[in-house]
Amino acid sequence: MSVFDRYAPFVQDFIYSHEWESLRGIQVAAGEALFDTDAHVLLCSSTASGKTEAAFFPILTEFWENPPASVGALYIGPTKALINDQFYRLTDLCEEAGVSVWHWHGDVSSSHKARLMRRPSGILQITPESLEALLMRRHVAVAKLFCDLRYVVIDEIHSLLRQDRGGQCLCLVERLSRIAGVEPRRVGLSATIGDPEAVGAFLAAGTSRDCVIPRVEEPPRTWRISMEHFYQSGPQADEGAVSSADGAIEADVISVETGAPERPGLSPCSNNPLRTDEPPARPAHAELRAAIGPVADPEQPTDLAPANADPGLGYIFEHTKGHKCLIFSNSREEAEEVCTTLRAYCEFNGEPDRFLIHHGNLSAAIREAAEEQMRDEASDLSIVATSTLELGIDVGRLERAFQIDAPFTVSSFLQRMGRTGRRERPPEMWFIMREEQPEPRTLLPETIPWKLLQGIALVQLYREERWVEPPNLDRLPYSLLCHQTLATLASEGELTPAQLASRVLTLTYFHRVSADDFRVLLRHLLERDFLERTETGGLIVGLAGERVTSSYKFFAVFQENVEYTVRAGSEEIGTLCAPPPPGEKVAIAGHVWVVDEVDHERHLLYVTQVKGKVPAYFGEVAGDINTHVLERMRRVLAEHEPYPYLMAHARARLRDARHVATASHLTDSPLVCLGENDKEQTMWCLLPWLGSYAFLALERLLKIKCAAELGIKGLDSSRPYFMTFVMRVDERTFFSVVADAADALADPMELLYPAEVPYFEKYDEMVPAELVRKGFACGVLDVDGMRERVAQWSRRYLEG
Repeated sequence: MSVFDRYAPFVQDFIYSHEWESLRGIQVAAGEALFDTDAHVLLCSSTASGKTEAAFFPILTEFWENPPASVGALYIGPTKALINDQFYRLTDLCEEAGVSVWHWHGDVSSSHKARLMRRPSGILQITPESLEALLMRRHVAVAKLFCDLRYVVIDEIHSLLRQDRGGQCLCLVERLSRIAGVEPRRVGLSATIGDPEAVGAFLAAGTSRDCVIPRVEEPPRTWRISMEHFYQSGPQADEGAVSSADGAIEADVISVETGAPERPGLSPCSNNPLRTDEPPARPAHAELRAAIGPVADPEQPTDLAPANADPGLGYIFEHTKGHKCLIFSNSREEAEEVCTTLRAYCEFNGEPDRFLIHHGNLSAAIREAAEEQMRDEASDLSIVATSTLELGIDVGRLERAFQIDAPFTVSSFLQRMGRTGRRERPPEMWFIMREEQPEPRTLLPETIPWKLLQGIALVQLYREERWVEPPNLDRLPYSLLCHQTLATLASEGELTPAQLASRVLTLTYFHRVSADDFRVLLRHLLERDFLERTETGGLIVGLAGERVTSSYKFFAVFQENVEYTVRAGSEEIGTLCAPPPPGEKVAIAGHVWVVDEVDHERHLLYVTQVKGKVPAYFGEVAGDINTHVLERMRRVLAEHEPYPYLMAHARARLRDARHVATASHLTDSPLVCLGENDKEQTMWCLLPWLGSYAFLALERLLKIKCAAELGIKGLDSSRPYFMTFVMRVDERTFFSVVADAADALADPMELLYPAEVPYFEKYDEMVPAELVRKGFACGVLDVDGMRERVAQWSRRYLEG
């Protein structure tokens, strides 16, 4: 019997009514896994491939045949917007079957929640934060609500694997299962997973079931990608470039091969007008030979930006009118700036505003109104967004996405690319790389277009290898441990230390946390009045703990934007969020400052003005770039490969960068002499081509273990790309000293500064300093990756 034949009649009717000619591969594979096994299931398939229906068709069939006595399926989504969108989709599907669909988060009415509490049934859609609130505030009702829970569906599971939020989700599912006395099957959904086996193991953690990962062969897809570069002022990279007699800009390579059949074809937007009847990609290994000459825009502009417009934003403005587009930015601040600028261009031209905005700091009403306007098929609006619209929220028919600068990960690139190309159109993304014109005295490494290299590397890694970042699931999550300790006591009441340990320390996500570490945490929480010991020796939430757990903000483990006041002496300079520790640099008020002291209790940052530039990244943030991406960036700079999606400015800028790299041997050796500075000191540049946390480990090794012996001074870091410094020794001595220091490093804790307490996670301030330091050194810094790179240098430059 086929999967379709096993579906309930109302599911078959749904398929007929939507005129589906056949089930998609992921839907067949999911049906076989859910109907024929009792295992957990991880469904990995491209965006808009029907994963949600693939999971719920078999689940709803089971509920139709054997209705659950309580909530039968729990759907966990990463955002309220996705919950709302899926709520309406599932309601339409379930109406005929009489299967109730509920949703529960902060924007849902109390009357809706009350109806569920009276008659628990069907499917409950919820965010991790709302599930935490449910377990804490309605603890007594949990067993009744979920006594017959059979499935937990975790949508966009890749988005929950970063930082503590994924750990919280896993802890919540385990806690709920214990309270209700059930062991539901878990179903994970994602379009972008780099290591499915590791994620499958994460999904099945703490249960007696295995995880099935169906392999689905998807048909090849053609992508439409263009990547353009803009200097924010002055002439562009190809203006004034040397041209041949026929007008073609000189280039060192004129051929490229397409990928293998199962990989997406890359169809440069620049070569053809955009049409829905685009022919399929060329066959595998077809050779693309053409002069790299000046290429027209992907299409003629549909509007004209003001004469003094920012070149990159003006380009977006001119190619969005009459189209429905997503404009992705990498930060909320930049998204606001971009949207404000584009709206100003509309006002300058006397046109109606055609730009919306969407990010996590906006109210639910504003976000949902923007989503509703985008779903209107008659509108041609564009929306500026952050990662909030990476996920599967329905915002209607999208023609293209713009990406301002490079995203940080292949996963993010794929998610954003996948938001377009629905309803039989090919996915389409236009990268806009913006850069300030290098000044005449700019240091050599600062003249390299790092964002352009990063964007090319992300595209090429997926095109060539189908590579996506693997999850980091082996951390030391002390902040989450503190949170779950308080949450457990707040929901269950008094527990003995042994009972508390059996509830919390046995949660699978804390497998690396020792009993000794837990005792240190409990003693600290007792001393700080977050916990209190009763007369009988039990533990309850203390007065300070009640102030924390009684706030609605407690349910979330991700960090809110807390502003710190920046002071230089008695002068207030401004405010910023998430300050780095003492010794690091910040940029504010048009100057660079070194951090002298951080007062986390009063949210004060004391600084001193210095010269130099601010490192690109600090902390465990979305800017975490994998080493494999940096290594591919080096190849982009070193090879002579053209990329068919590069536009005229971008091709010229890459050509210039390659010429600079070749002349200065930037890709030949990681250590490059920059000559003498104005003090007649020899300056060096180190390009380790390491990911963010291996780079940070190497930087600390140099500062803490090697600086004195090497005579290093003035080390400036542009993470994770390069470091510059003054040094009194030669190259061989540098590699020898660094190799010895890496070999002699007995404990990652040695890479911490003496008084450093590196707060990253939301509840780190409530964790003892010794555990915060240990969590950073042993769970965040990539010491192994750093050591591996230093060993490679040793083999090449010392042994060879």
